Order: sequence, then C-alpha cells, then structure tokens
Amino acid sequence: MRIVSSANGGAFKPYSDGVLSRMSGSAITRREAVRRALLGAGGLVLGQHSNLGALAATPSPKAKAKSVIQIWMWGGPSHLDTFDPKPEAGNDYCGPLKSPIETNVPGIKICELLPLLAKQADKYSIIRSMTHRNNGHETASYIVQTGRMPGGRLVYPSVGAVVSLFDGYGAGYKGLIPPYIVLTQLQGRFSPSGFMGQRYEPFATGGDPARTPFAVEGVVSPSITEQRQKGRRELLHQLDTLAQVLPASAELAASAQCEKEAYDLILGDAGKVFDLAQEKDEMRDRYGRNTFGQSCLVARRLVERGVPYVTINYGGWDTHKDNFQAMRRQLPVMDKGMAALLQDLCDRSLLDQTIVWWGGEFGRTPKIMWESPWNGGRGHWGNVFCDVVAGGGFKGGSVVGASDGKGEEVKERPVYPVDLIGSIYQLLGIDGNGKLPNPYGSDTRVMPTTDESVKSAGLLQEIM
Repeated sequence: MRIVSSANGGAFKPYSDGVLSRMSGSAITRREAVRRALLGAGGLVLGQHSNLGALAATPSPKAKAKSVIQIWMWGGPSHLDTFDPKPEAGNDYCGPLKSPIETNVPGIKICELLPLLAKQADKYSIIRSMTHRNNGHETASYIVQTGRMPGGRLVYPSVGAVVSLFDGYGAGYKGLIPPYIVLTQLQGRFSPSGFMGQRYEPFATGGDPARTPFAVEGVVSPSITEQRQKGRRELLHQLDTLAQVLPASAELAASAQCEKEAYDLILGDAGKVFDLAQEKDEMRDRYGRNTFGQSCLVARRLVERGVPYVTINYGGWDTHKDNFQAMRRQLPVMDKGMAALLQDLCDRSLLDQTIVWWGGEFGRTPKIMWESPWNGGRGHWGNVFCDVVAGGGFKGGSVVGASDGKGEEVKERPVYPVDLIGSIYQLLGIDGNGKLPNPYGSDTRVMPTTDESVKSAGLLQEIM
C-alpha cells in the first residue's frame, strides 16, 4: 500500500441567473432538450453565445485526461461503511459491518460489501480526509461541486459546467451530444451552470437505461417509431416552400443545418450512443441489470465518443433511518457497476484519459443512532468523509490522508473540495487562473483567488 500525505496542510437556494434566489427544480421539456443540443453543436452556426466560448483557452498539451465520469452519491454516503471502515471503534460506530476486507493492494481495507472493488484497488486512490464541516445538503453540494463557499452574490458553476466550457465548446467540441451529460436526473440542489447561464446547464437524459429502449428525453421517444420520424421529416421538407423560393438565404441555410443536426441526433449514429441494445448481453450483465449499473455502461459509451463530462446521479444515500438495511441493498449494486466501469475503461485503454470521481456532499455521523425512529441510522457529517479518484493521471493503489480512530475528524492531511477540484482541472489541462464568462463584468477565475478566503491544503500532488 502507498499511504501518501503532505505537510500542506444555513442553506441558500441559487437559481440559474447566478444570483441567490428561489430554486427552480423544474424539468426541461423535450423541445428544450433538443434546443440545448442544437446550441451545443448546430446552434453555433447561428452565432449563439460565441463570445463565451472565446474566453475558454484550448486545453494545455500537458493535459493527461480528456473526460470525467463523476459518480455523484446523492445524499452523502457513510465513509465508515464504504472506504474508511473502523472496526476497532466498536459496535456503536461500525455496527454489523465490522469485517472489512483486504484489497489487491496490501494494507488497504474497505467494506466487506465491496468485494469486486477490492479487486480493483490498484486502479483507484482513496481520499480519507475530505472536509468542509458543512452539514446542509444544498450548501455542502455547492461546496463540493464548485470549490467555493456559499453566501456571496454569485452562484459559481460546477466542475461539469467549467469542463463543458474549456474542454467542450471552448475547445471546439463538435459532438452532437452535449458536452455535459447527467444520467439520469438532475440533483436539483443548485444550478450547475451558475452565473455562466443556461447554455452550460447539463443535459439530463431522464428515463432508465436498464429499460429497453432507454428513452432519452429529446432523443428517443418511445411513442414514435423511427419510420414515423423519417416520415415527419419528409413532410416538413415538402411543406417548406420558403426554402424553395429563397435557396440562397444564409438564415434559412443556418436553420436547415440546425434541423439536419437535430435529426442526425435523433435518427443518426450520435443518438445510438444511448442504445444499449448494441452491447452484448454479457457486457450488460457484468455492469448489473439495474439503473446504476447500466448508467455506468452508458457513461463509458459517452466518454468513448469524446463527451468531456458525465455525471451519474446515484441517489439513496441519505440514510437517516435503517442505514445498514440500505447498505446491504445498495453497496452490492454500486460494487458491481463501479468495478465493471473501472475494468472496462482499463480494457479499452480509456482509463488513462478518463477521470473517475466518486463521492457525495458529505459523510454520515460516525456514531450510529440506534434509538427509534432512526433504528441504526446515520446523520449528516461534513467534518471528515471519503472521495475516490481513478484514471486520467491519478495514481491508483494509494490512500491520501486519514481520519481519527472513530472517523469523526481529520487526523492528517486535510483535503478540501477546492484541492480535489483544482487537481482535476490540472489533469484536464484547464488553467486555474483562466477567466470565466461573468454576466456582471467582474474578473472571475476558474479557481478561487486569495481574496475569496477559501480554505485549501494544496493540490493532490501525492497521487498525480
């Protein structure tokens, strides 16, 4: 085992205009989904928001990673029940999960319900000293996904939105699939694009990839056959007399290009990235025939196509009640899907260029709440928690930092969200000093500046 360390040592509701306001939480319509896809690709011919992409520098030639798969553990997973077990702390802390197992890296142990991931430990590193000391879902989610502290006038963009700017539109991304995808539902805690605006919001697929077909909003409609879609397109062309009268119109040509790319997304090869029927049954079984497992498989297919950022929004980890019943249901599902993803990326020579980032907004209370109505539940705990990173330049087989004997506080090498986020940006070749498009005209940078007073203990050079 390589254990590495270093000496460096009230909720708000933001809205998409970048100013603190009431949270929207509304789902986008199919028409809006297609419109966003067009703005991400064909819409560029109309000159939409072209000034924003101009602010993004081309990724550095030193970039090691091309894509990120973020496994977002919505609700906050228990660190003691996953990657930082504490059997020596006793029953009031470890409960029935008191027999952690060895991994394929000597000296690293993880929860006994993760046997497949135990065989993959050489591919990932565990950060056991994440901290921000915030116990609110909305505020903790914001801190973990932006690296900033809440409470100011601006809502900053999430990592996914920043990557879609610099490694997506700003880097000349030409894919018809938007550069920032969420499988399958938005978390709704805050606007991921922040002050950068609607264009950098993620495309949430909706649907369930474990079903056939995977009905992706804006791409696949289960009620309309492919033949009927083609018939509609032919009828549209027959009725388009204006294009026949003005064949040289630049505006109509741009509109026709948008229409072509929309249908290419719906009927062409681009949309087939979501068609898991193209995968062998053996591969689908390896990931697990469930929503999370099949989402992991879709994520692999997306980064294989060059999509820069994919979030798998995996809910069910807010275990205030009956924590251990939930762990026995969910951890085997997570184990199978995540282990298959790591191995599949490795087998396809994609892991070296794909960052896999596992984690939620915080951990859970180390001391178990045995009393009714919690019945062995765990509350929110932002003092110390775990994240896992793999691929894209992150070394495997290592542990960064440590919590104390009961998993209550950081014992050594604190890692703040901004430290992890900055490390991800560096591996992607994104300049932390790069400018973000700010609608208010202020000078806003990718990484916090010193006057923002954001706590940091330094980038994760130990595993980069």
